[in-house]
This record gives sequence, C-alpha cells and structure tokens, in this order.
Amino acid sequence: MKSEPTASRRAWGFEDGEGPRQPFVLGVDVVPKNRRSAGLSRSDPYTTGISAVCGPSWLNVNVARCGMPCHSEAMQQPSRTARMVAALRARATERETPLCDDPFARALAGPRGFEDAARYEQGYPHIELFVALRTALFDQETRRWLARGCTQVVLLGAGLDTRAARLGQKGVRFFEVDHPTTQADKLARLSALPGYPFENATYVPCDFAVNDFVERLDSSGFLAEQPALLIWEGVTYYLEEPAVRATLRRIAEKLHPSSVILFDHVGKRMGQGNVRDASAIAARDNVAEMGEPVVFGVDHVLPMLYEEGFRRARCASFDEIALNLTGTYDRARTFRFQHAVVASVAEDVWA
Repeated sequence: MKSEPTASRRAWGFEDGEGPRQPFVLGVDVVPKNRRSAGLSRSDPYTTGISAVCGPSWLNVNVARCGMPCHSEAMQQPSRTARMVAALRARATERETPLCDDPFARALAGPRGFEDAARYEQGYPHIELFVALRTALFDQETRRWLARGCTQVVLLGAGLDTRAARLGQKGVRFFEVDHPTTQADKLARLSALPGYPFENATYVPCDFAVNDFVERLDSSGFLAEQPALLIWEGVTYYLEEPAVRATLRRIAEKLHPSSVILFDHVGKRMGQGNVRDASAIAARDNVAEMGEPVVFGVDHVLPMLYEEGFRRARCASFDEIALNLTGTYDRARTFRFQHAVVASVAEDVWA
C-alpha cells in the first residue's frame, strides 16, 4: 500500500519515492497550435520561464542613464530581499528532494534573511517553491548556453548570486556587476567560507547612478565583440518601464548580436498594484516594507522586446515550469502571473 507523503515532500507536491523531474532543458512537451501546423514535433523546445516578487541587490532604487537601478549614497547594506532569497535557496537546497543546490546560500542569508523569509511565507506560502524553481531553471539555462560554447556570463545586479562558484568552468569568465557597497559586503561574507572560488568571477563595481554598465564591463576584460549570456534575475519588477527598456536596448545595441539575456517579470496587474488576491497583496506589501516596492509588470513582453531590438525570444509562465520540474499544478500558487524570458537579437533560442 502506498504510504502517505511526508509533510516536507507534500509541500513540494511529490508523492513518496518521487523527486524533481529531470532533466528539463528549457522546453515543455507541449507545442502551440501554430507550431504544430508548421510541422514541428512535440519534442521541439517550446518554452522557458518563471519570475518572482523578490530580489534585487540594492536599496532606494533610482533610474540611471544606463537603465539600471542604483543605490542611494546612504545605502550601507545589501537589500533585505536579496538576503531573503538566499535564505529561501538555502531552505530549498536542504530539503530531502531538492530542486536546486546552493551550498553557499545559508552563509549569505544570515539570521535576518531567514526571519524575512518566514514572514514573507506567511502571506505567500509558495515562495520557497518558486525560488527553488527559478534557481533550478536559471542554472539549467546557464549550463545549456555554456554547453553551446558561450564563454562569457554576465550577472547584472549580481547581489548574492553564487553561479560563478557553482557553475564555473575552465575557459568561461563570469562577470558580477553590482554596486560597490553590495559587492564588498558579499565578498566579506564569502571570505569566511573556506574554499570559496573567488577566482571564478571578475567583480565589476558599478555605481549605476553614474556609470555605464557596458563601459564598466569593457574596462574589466569583457569582450563585447564575442557573445555572452546575461542573467538579469529578480530585477525588472523593481524598475520603471523606461529603465527596463533602456537596459534591453543597451544590450541589443552594444553587445554581440548572438548574446542572450535571461530575465523574469511579473504581470501588469502585479506591477501596477491592481490585485485582489490576498497572497499577491501580501507579497507586494512585504517587499515594499523592505524598501523595494514592485513598480513594473507586463503581460505580453514580446512587443517590448521587438521595439528594443530583439528578434528571437521564448517566454513561459511559472505554471509551465512547475509542471515540468515537479509534475504538479496548483492554481492557488498564482504562478500563471509570473514569467521568464530568453531573448537574443540574432541567436536561435529555440535550438
């Protein structure tokens, strides 16, 4: 007789003996009608996606000339949401059936990060699952592009990201771009961890209020004439639309056309605060209380990508990702209002 799933496994939606479904190579076993009519098979890659209401690595966001957010001069600590997300990654990593693996997350989060995670979860109980899925998805996408020959990875607003340590490979350069204060705090925390491979990343301090992030990358050894993968995780919803557009446009115009950007976003109602669901209201209120209010969302991102110079893109909802990685679906999660995007000016992101 099949035993009742334990509470920890039930929280992920798994039955006993099950774990996350692997591998998920940024595609789902579903093909839209228009692709079927074109003669494409069900095995063709279809989609990628997810997003969250948590996580830039700066406070007191302003729009800089480069279209990125920046710290105020008074900012002395990295963002609380960044630490909260690190705590959620740590909890997800330590589960019996983990979807993601970040052995450094607990040390980066600190006690305050875990306190904020517990408080956030009271209003939105699915946040740990979301963070686990997003981390797993972005990790898989990074591995996929490295396997395709990408040798440069740029983490825009790197915050407490550890992919350079976890996914670093010989011949691949990771560039962590962030405000000097946040970067210094992160490096100080990591210095207490024996064996952390600092050499896997090039740290690019960038005061987004006065510096152009592309110019700062160029001066740090980044080769704009070669393709790169740019990871812009947990950022767009804290920026006004002009800043989101400016960043996309800068990438499209100044970097190699085969460069690829991976980012996430929420829906328009969430961005505007026009929500009635109790969990969505709680999510907005929590990050606003942390000093990082949600201000941007878009339901259909393709027009924006097209207008800013991109000609290749794949998009999907968090519901699709959750179904593929866990085999579960729950409308109450409201993952259908969260999305991720892989886009490029010229690179085939469907291959």
